[in-house]
Amino acid sequence: MAAEPIKSAFNLATCARPNILSLEPYRCARDDYKDDGTNILLDANENAFGPGLALDASGKLPGAPSDAGIGIDLLGLHRYPDPHQNELKTLLCTLRNTHAHTPKSIGPEHLFVGVGSDEAIDALLRAFCVPGHSSILTCPPTYGMYAVSAAVNDIRIHPVPLLLPSFAPDVPTITATLAEHPEIKLVYLCSPGNPTGTLVPKSALEPLLTHPSWNGLVVLDEAYIDFAPEGASLAEWVAEWPNLVVMQTLSKAFGLAGIRLGAAFCAPPVARLLNALKAPYNISNPSSAIARAALSPESLAVTAAHRAAIVEQRERLVHELPKIPGVGEFRGGFGANFVLVQMLDAPGGRPCNAVALAVYARLAERRGVVVRFRGKELGCEGCLRVTVGTGEETGRFLRELEDVLRGIYAEKGVGEGAEEEKAEVEANAVVA
Repeated sequence: MAAEPIKSAFNLATCARPNILSLEPYRCARDDYKDDGTNILLDANENAFGPGLALDASGKLPGAPSDAGIGIDLLGLHRYPDPHQNELKTLLCTLRNTHAHTPKSIGPEHLFVGVGSDEAIDALLRAFCVPGHSSILTCPPTYGMYAVSAAVNDIRIHPVPLLLPSFAPDVPTITATLAEHPEIKLVYLCSPGNPTGTLVPKSALEPLLTHPSWNGLVVLDEAYIDFAPEGASLAEWVAEWPNLVVMQTLSKAFGLAGIRLGAAFCAPPVARLLNALKAPYNISNPSSAIARAALSPESLAVTAAHRAAIVEQRERLVHELPKIPGVGEFRGGFGANFVLVQMLDAPGGRPCNAVALAVYARLAERRGVVVRFRGKELGCEGCLRVTVGTGEETGRFLRELEDVLRGIYAEKGVGEGAEEEKAEVEANAVVA
């Protein structure tokens, strides 16, 4: 006998919050292509050179107990972690107290540490925005989690697109929008931008920080700042501005995406708010131990060496990619561990999303090289975002890309000789 259906008044469609029901989740790099052990992953802006830790050949810190890996207290895992993380915060502040932007120093009282930068993004929204009433301002194209977190918290977005082709912030329009919409509480800016790789200059921030009527915070996301020129980070500048927040992460230059640890540098009153609303023990003991190890002088030297190698391979991409028939212009800047580059409808042609999507799919599915398609974003038509890999990975990517483009153009009936044919047509048109 069939069981009687369970009777309940529960209806997900009317029980859940409407903004959550309509939510489009952030699409992660691994949603499309998994790591099968043979793929070259140039899509998620991870550090291909590995963690910035001074490890020996067995993967341990020199002198660490054989059962403790890099010094994690395995016997102490039954205890809750330190809720304040002052030792870790001190190391982070020491790293950023360069005095390139202010003679003042920042300390642990200026810091919130969380599960990646994403926790800081969400914490700021919860601390300063009233659901259904407040809003934020973003500058697309930019990091997608600002919009996802805003949707989760029922916060509206005022987009002010970056200027093209420079991908610089449109400061006059931003300041005017802030004056017109006092309900905006946060301005999220990415520096270097994702996917643009472009730095936001201090001169663009000051009109926002000194806005005569707007009562809100400028949030500068510096996830990729360690790939930019030395002294580019504005983390210490929070000592001068009570309405500035600078977010950073150990996921990129430090090669520690797996421990999920980020930080928000801000004025002490703002830091107190963020620390008051966080979960009590949001940073695990293993994550904290690994982060502290990464900030030791020995490990910082490893990170510096990895950074130099990434910059070298980034310059190689900038030099070699334009030589491949069908590769167009670079978009944005070169301040991160990736490049944003156009795929063309034919050698010497125009940016083309169809070709970029075909290259993206064929590289991943037939060649085991995974990059990221970004052609649907403002100013990024035909663009792929390519994470900088190791020397071997870069070489393989360049070879596979050239071969894939050649195959696509052969199917379209274009390829070698297309540029000459186009030039002949144009010359005849001029003569006519």
